[in-house]
Amino acid sequence: MAKPAKTARRKAASTPSRVSLAPGRKDVVRWAIRAAIGLVAVLLAAVLFFSVFNPPTTIYMAAESRRLGGVEQEWVDFDNVAPSMARSIVAAEDANFCLHWGFDMGEIRRAIDAGGQRGASTISQQTVKNVYLWQGRSWPRKALEAVLTPLVETFWSKQRILEVYMNVAEFGEGVFGVQAAARHYYNVDAARLTPSQSARLAAILPDPKGRDPRRPTAFVQRRAAAIQDGAQTIRADGRANCFTG
Repeated sequence: MAKPAKTARRKAASTPSRVSLAPGRKDVVRWAIRAAIGLVAVLLAAVLFFSVFNPPTTIYMAAESRRLGGVEQEWVDFDNVAPSMARSIVAAEDANFCLHWGFDMGEIRRAIDAGGQRGASTISQQTVKNVYLWQGRSWPRKALEAVLTPLVETFWSKQRILEVYMNVAEFGEGVFGVQAAARHYYNVDAARLTPSQSARLAAILPDPKGRDPRRPTAFVQRRAAAIQDGAQTIRADGRANCFTG
């Protein structure tokens, strides 16, 4: 009669025990899941909204407007920007814009090899930062940028990304967007910018407050010449096809 008892004890010992969460911990887990789902839903809604509607302002633009008592900015559709301006921006900021999905892994590796002395942000990342986030370096901002950039790349066209970027980028103190920049510096509309003017405007990035396209330093002149050559190169080799249609 002892054998069945031992067998029963053995079976009981081999049966895995279930670990149950305390009621309070269950509530925390449930709340965390709901919060994560809610955050994703809000981010997705924000991305979809601006895929159709133009951002009226940005956090940084609003801050500069309060500081300066107003800024120059006027939205202009992509088709009303000189093609040379769009190509110059890409040549200056992100020559592989048409080839990546939001992150240029080659540039990131080169930036790491250079010890962080060079930037690796793509136009897509800069657009996300300008439209949705705040300036400065912080892990929370970089984490949100890493989440939002693939979403923007998924739901926006490359042309839309570049259009938004050109309209919210800073081109001088209180000057935002290519239309305001074209009028401020050259007294023309963005559609009438020449290749030389386009290259000079692109050359002041990413230091628009420290450079002037009307009175360019030797460095800005060299950079503008390189950008103009680069704009012609990406047009010839197909790296501008994703936004020129």
